[in-house]
Amino acid sequence: MEAAGLPLWALTVQNEPMAKTPWENCLYSAEEERDFVRDHLGPALASSCLDLKLLIWDHNRDEMFARARAIYADREAAAYIWGTAFHWYGDPRHESWPDKGGQVCFDNVAKVHDLRPDKHLLMTEACQERGAHKGEWSLGERYAESIIRDLNNWTEGWIDWNLVLDETGGPNHVGNLCSAPILVDPEHDLVLFQSSYYYIGHFSRFIRPGARRLLCAASRDNLESTAFENPDGSIVAVVLNRRDVSTSLQLEVSGRV
Repeated sequence: MEAAGLPLWALTVQNEPMAKTPWENCLYSAEEERDFVRDHLGPALASSCLDLKLLIWDHNRDEMFARARAIYADREAAAYIWGTAFHWYGDPRHESWPDKGGQVCFDNVAKVHDLRPDKHLLMTEACQERGAHKGEWSLGERYAESIIRDLNNWTEGWIDWNLVLDETGGPNHVGNLCSAPILVDPEHDLVLFQSSYYYIGHFSRFIRPGARRLLCAASRDNLESTAFENPDGSIVAVVLNRRDVSTSLQLEVSGRV
C-alpha cells in the first residue's frame, strides 16, 4: 500500500470486538485481547520491519474504560500499545438499537486518558446508519457535537467511516446503508455535499496538524466549544449552537475581547 501512496501508520487489534452483527466480526473478551497483544501480535510487530502503532478496543465509548483498564493493567501488554481507539455509536437520539438511557458516554474518553495519560486516544469510526439521510441538518450537528466533546476529552484525531457513498448509502454487501459527507448519484451525474461535510470542515480546515488544545469554556448552556493553538501561533475556536435560538457570541482570549 505504501508503494501506492497509502502509507500505513497504525492498526487496531480487532474492529468492534464485542459486536455480533450480520457482517464479518470476531469477538474478543478483554482478557483475550490482552493476551493476544501480549503473547502474539505485540511481539510480532516489535520484531518486524513495520513501523506501526497498535491500538486496542476500536468499539464504542460505553465499555472503553473497562476494556482499557483490563488491558493496561498488564505491563507486558501495555508496553506494545500506543493507545485506545473508539467509535461514536450508542445515541438513542439517532439510532434505534441503544438503551433508551443512552450509551454515548463522552466522559469515558477522559477517564481512559486519566487512567493512562501517556497513551493516545483516537476516534476511529463514525457514520449515521439506516440510509443516506440526504440533506438532514441534524446529521451535521451530531458530527459537531461529537467532535467537540471528544476533542475536549483528550482525543487526538477523529475519523469518519465513509468519505463517499452512493445516493442510497451504499454499496454494502449486507444492506447496511449509511450516510456519508459526500453522496454521489452516478446515474444522474450528481454530487451532494451533506451537512456533515461542512461541519467537519469547521474543524479540519482551521485546526491544523500539531495543534494543541486550549482550555475553553462557554457561558451559555446552548453553546458547545473547543479551542486550539496551531503550530504557527494562530488560535482557533469552534462554537456550536444546536438550539433553534440565535445567540450573540463574544470571544475572550486571555482577557482580551
